[in-house]
Amino acid sequence: MPATSANKPKYRRIVLKISGEALRNDATGESIDSSVLDRLAEELRSLQKIGTQVAVIVGGGNIFRGLAGARANGTDRTTGDNMGMLATVINGLALMDRLEKAGLECRVMTAIPMDRIAEPFIQRRATRHLERGRIVIFVAGTGNPYCTTDYASALRANEIGADAILKATKVDGVYDKDPMKHKDAKRYDRVSHAEALQKRLGVMDAEAFSLCEANKLPIIVLSMSEKGAVKKAVLGQRIGTLVA
Repeated sequence: MPATSANKPKYRRIVLKISGEALRNDATGESIDSSVLDRLAEELRSLQKIGTQVAVIVGGGNIFRGLAGARANGTDRTTGDNMGMLATVINGLALMDRLEKAGLECRVMTAIPMDRIAEPFIQRRATRHLERGRIVIFVAGTGNPYCTTDYASALRANEIGADAILKATKVDGVYDKDPMKHKDAKRYDRVSHAEALQKRLGVMDAEAFSLCEANKLPIIVLSMSEKGAVKKAVLGQRIGTLVA
């Protein structure tokens, strides 16, 4: 369906970064909540209808967080990061399954070779999938320890020529302090990459911010739970926090 002037996307190609924690159902203890995947599938369908090409990166924190997990149980940092990368593969496959059942065509591309379950990440192939209307799910981060999925999002977004990164979290933007802990936390409507780095706002790590700043790649931080938020951001409507 071609986009009309009323729903013409501002961003032609995006990377949607979803935290692993956003997939968790704290009430039931499920690591991967099927209702979250269903809602995400509908969000992605709405983007395809307006002609936006979508790549997705899902974190693994609902299953295992590399650095935090290593600190908690004494696991070696490199081993912990490898475990975290494999956790993103589990989440990516769960998302792929749900998208395909919703009638959406997608591909999982991994930075760590595992050819029986996912394609290797090849920049030109990923771009070709996007051009053919497929949703591409990037898993296993960059394939290297000491690199977060935030950095992987920034790297992949630049590699595939994305127009923006949309980071869907449990909060509705960037705050001057943790809104979950401080009722007087102030939300920013817009903040520069440099200011986000200087103030250590913590939405993405410094390496990811620096890579986006160097390539003038905007980041939009929004709430995962707000229905239609991703589409609004893609259309250029004011929502969440714009980091640019």
